[in-house]
Amino acid sequence: MKEMAQREREASSNYINRDLSWIEFNWRVLEEAQDVDTPLLERVKFLSIVSSNLDEFMSVRVAGIKDQIKAGYIKKDFTGYTPAGLFKRIMKRSTKMVAEQYKSYRDVTRQLAKEGILFTDYEDLNMNQRKAMDSYYHEIVFPVLTPMAVDQSRPFPLVHTQAVYLAVVLMKEGDDPEDEPYFAIVQVPSNLSRCIEVPARSNSKKHEFVLLEDLIEQHIHTLFSGYTPISVHGFRLTRNADLTLNEEGAEDLLEEIEKELRRRRWGSPVRLEVQKGIHPYALNVLQEEFEITENIFEIDGPLDLTYFMKLAGSLKGYEQLRYKPVEAAYPLELADTEDIFMKLKQQDVLLYHPYESFDAVTDFICQAAFDSQVLAIKMTLYRVSGNSPLIQALASAAESGKQVTVVVELKARFDEERNIAWARQLEQAGCHVVYGLVGLKTHAKITLVVRQEQDGLRRYVHVGTGNYNDSTAKLYTDLGLFTSHMIIGEDASALFNEVTGYSAPHNWKAFGVAPTDLKDKLFEKIRREAQHALEGKPAHIIAKLNSLSNQQMVEELYEASKAGVKIDLIIRGVCCLRPGVLGLSENIQVISIVDRFLEHSRILYFQNDQEPEVYLSSADWMTRNLTRRIELICPVFDKHLQETLIRILELSLGDNVKARQLQSSGLYSRIVNEKKPLRSQFEAMKIKSWKKKPQHHEV
Repeated sequence: MKEMAQREREASSNYINRDLSWIEFNWRVLEEAQDVDTPLLERVKFLSIVSSNLDEFMSVRVAGIKDQIKAGYIKKDFTGYTPAGLFKRIMKRSTKMVAEQYKSYRDVTRQLAKEGILFTDYEDLNMNQRKAMDSYYHEIVFPVLTPMAVDQSRPFPLVHTQAVYLAVVLMKEGDDPEDEPYFAIVQVPSNLSRCIEVPARSNSKKHEFVLLEDLIEQHIHTLFSGYTPISVHGFRLTRNADLTLNEEGAEDLLEEIEKELRRRRWGSPVRLEVQKGIHPYALNVLQEEFEITENIFEIDGPLDLTYFMKLAGSLKGYEQLRYKPVEAAYPLELADTEDIFMKLKQQDVLLYHPYESFDAVTDFICQAAFDSQVLAIKMTLYRVSGNSPLIQALASAAESGKQVTVVVELKARFDEERNIAWARQLEQAGCHVVYGLVGLKTHAKITLVVRQEQDGLRRYVHVGTGNYNDSTAKLYTDLGLFTSHMIIGEDASALFNEVTGYSAPHNWKAFGVAPTDLKDKLFEKIRREAQHALEGKPAHIIAKLNSLSNQQMVEELYEASKAGVKIDLIIRGVCCLRPGVLGLSENIQVISIVDRFLEHSRILYFQNDQEPEVYLSSADWMTRNLTRRIELICPVFDKHLQETLIRILELSLGDNVKARQLQSSGLYSRIVNEKKPLRSQFEAMKIKSWKKKPQHHEV
């Protein structure tokens, strides 16, 4: 009843709170782990994703809310929450989610056991298996362990964020049991496998695993001779991981970020996870040390289920428990040519990852790097893979004398260290490396190649909705556009000039660019649709995004809905707009799709009185994207490619297998109708059959 009353109070606001909306998104991820139609090892992965999502949410969003509470901030946000009230609500929903997650964990491990994949307690191993595990402990694990006592002469050691530790309560041999016990902690080594495979039993094909922390607990006495362990329980601390940079005063941004990364180790505690049944003395010591009384999660199971992702990926065989692999097709338009530039002179090319291979992007950069007619390559890098072939190609291009400019975003959260390494490697190769503009993250995904041809200079551009990352391109749905369209090329040059030099704001002919004019351009297009509706003309907006949380944007959409515009929103994650409210948003539908691949592509469609405009975008409709980042929207001029993008939108809107619809209450429900089952991601695997012969533009 209390939960229902709370929901009714929340529904009285015209807006859904951003952080509570995010929690609903993570619930949808958890539902995929619970779905019996999802292959079992894929359910394991979804359980892991729930944990990693929650880790980032706690270390960034909840950390920020706690900072506001500590500073005495009591002003309500536009959704009606004070920081303290929001924190209380987040705690309630998160606690319920974690309990449900571990209930799902127990169900999944039971199903894994039926398939011959078991997590076995040490006590249940046979004699030969115990000998093998004892040997592994003494030879591999024991030399790595460092027991750290806590007493008057030895202060509490640094506890790393999101690492698993054991809290050990001890009694000295011969002491009175009523005396205060001793306390120590042991870090579970993160550089050893969390899941240790046990030798198989005789005539058994089953795979058995023991968790590393359980093996350490079983041998904990080897670390404390002369003491008797009373209890051993796991704990895990999450610290504030949000960087606070003084960009204005930093002489060297790279060095400033490196300093801040070191300070991140000492970030203020935000969340404490403890194993169920932890000794009261151990819990009291941890609470006092970390000065944390709220946001304590008692976990009924192993801490940190992110290890499940590695396990699911490392198990050999069991193909029947996984999704069938997707063989990414090389784009048909480029498959029959060895000269990408010649093809792009004739036509634009659209890529849809992961159904189409990211190799085409790599080939584009590599060809540019070794083409003697290419004079310059300019590119933005936000997140790249650990062994990116793009980095090697850019370095080779610079070494061969080409002008190579790379805008590396050092502030890409949790990728800062990797990007610093890339920046240094590119600089050593002779690339011009730019770290963006003070106070702004460079989030636009764009590459510009300038080539000297017989008829003069020509610009070739790639604009994407996702990062230049060949690894995530296999896991995320994203779009990329190759074009040599003159107007787009001119805008691309102007964009790089603004980022790397001193340039007055450009009068964009094709792009919309944040933070200067993107928001205003979007408002203009939304208002144009509203005017068409008021004039009795067909008016329709479709937007496929990751998040929608900017208050002004929500209000513009409300006004368009009241004018009669049909609005379809495909929002994977956070959505602060409340659809289906009479007199406010009855013409707005919001759906979310959580499936095998992470929905990441951003597509905008405006009907524009039967002259449709379709855009690709790097930006979500969040305040940070519209005001504090360099973002862009890029038009797709080719009519056939527009049709392909509209078809992608229609597929998402027609999904009745994995799509959930946002209700005006703020809750999501699965779409149920009498139509033939349509799973948009699986249908998208047939993309090759949609592609019609593209329209050739003038050379």
